[in-house]
Amino acid sequence: MFDRPDTGEQAVLVHLSLHKFDEDLQELIELAKSAGANPAHVVTGSRKSPDAKYFVGTGKLDEIKQAVIEYSANIVLFNHVLSPSQERNLEAYLGVRVVDRNGLILDIFAQRAKSFEGKLQVELAQLKHLSTRLVRGWTHLERQKGGIGLRGPGETQLETDRRLLSLRIKQIQKRLEKVDQQRHQGRSKRKKAEIPTISLVGYTNAGKSTLFNSLTGADTYAADQLFATLDPTLRACRLPNKGEIVLADTVGFIRHLPHELVASFKSTLQEAATSDLLLHVIDAQAENRDEIISEVNRVLDEIGADKIKRLEVFNKIDLLSDRQPRIDRDESGNPVRIWLSAQNGIGVDLLLNVLAELFTPSKFKKICYLKPDQGEIRAKLFSCAKIIDEHINDSGGSDLIIEIDNKYLGLLKSVVTEEMV
Repeated sequence: MFDRPDTGEQAVLVHLSLHKFDEDLQELIELAKSAGANPAHVVTGSRKSPDAKYFVGTGKLDEIKQAVIEYSANIVLFNHVLSPSQERNLEAYLGVRVVDRNGLILDIFAQRAKSFEGKLQVELAQLKHLSTRLVRGWTHLERQKGGIGLRGPGETQLETDRRLLSLRIKQIQKRLEKVDQQRHQGRSKRKKAEIPTISLVGYTNAGKSTLFNSLTGADTYAADQLFATLDPTLRACRLPNKGEIVLADTVGFIRHLPHELVASFKSTLQEAATSDLLLHVIDAQAENRDEIISEVNRVLDEIGADKIKRLEVFNKIDLLSDRQPRIDRDESGNPVRIWLSAQNGIGVDLLLNVLAELFTPSKFKKICYLKPDQGEIRAKLFSCAKIIDEHINDSGGSDLIIEIDNKYLGLLKSVVTEEMV
């Protein structure tokens, strides 16, 4: 059902400039390379509106066919969303497979998915995408089945495929609901333990995984390609003030991310929507930086993360000649932006210091040396702190090992204490 092109295919890319809707040509080239295709030729043009039958005009259609023949291409990639009938008409005229922007992104996701959950999410997105193609694209299936063992109540092959497709979608959704429950339990445990969760979000290929590895010492896959990370990864991270946080590396966003993917990856994206802080990683040397920032913010709003506090991390400053690592603050002195290079480790310490500033540990482990006349303090500690161990010292006082919340530290002002590592 999902025959994907082999890697290394010769591809002709089609990019039209439309007045109401325009994609980035360079992004299409990167998407094609990420899918394993070789962009042999790019056909460009402009139209006020797409053609109903072929999306492109007849003159441009002939130009595409000529390019297919000249470069021996076996696939044509459109930087636009095509209707099922347009896809079918183009394939019939060009004689090669035609894939639109959404289909291309789905193909890349299918290649990147490694975990059980990731594969389920991709399959769900593919099935939803395919269900729209069953409406007009598969008219040859609108016939009744025949033959021994196949004759029955008169259900056509197309109706059978629709029913099986719907059944499989429901099965995957049930499995993903269980995964979502498991994720919810994990989030509840972290919340109960008062461990902050911070999600790395941003445009694809902004350097999120490289920064994630730099902060946590993990070895998650990081590469200079679109959607290198698909499966979410969570790791603990120790801060300079001895506090602990959980970092989540999430899938990268892209302009006009297919709705099927946003819906299918709801449980994964929920990590970002329930985080205590979002680290918005931005490619500092991107030419359309402001446009990319706006697109990421739009997707975050779409998944319900619009009210989560965000900290911008401008990455890849090693590729800029005039930028040094620094922290930008607002008028109140709160950090709003950090400039660093995750690849070289420049400025990563500044980010850790900011996180330590924002997430002061709520609980501390201390050794308290109480004098004999500090019985009242001892009683209060037993009521508001966790007593790990106690023994009477030589002077008749108490030596306590306690875990105490930050808001009760004032009780220890007159007590000799020692912090435990």
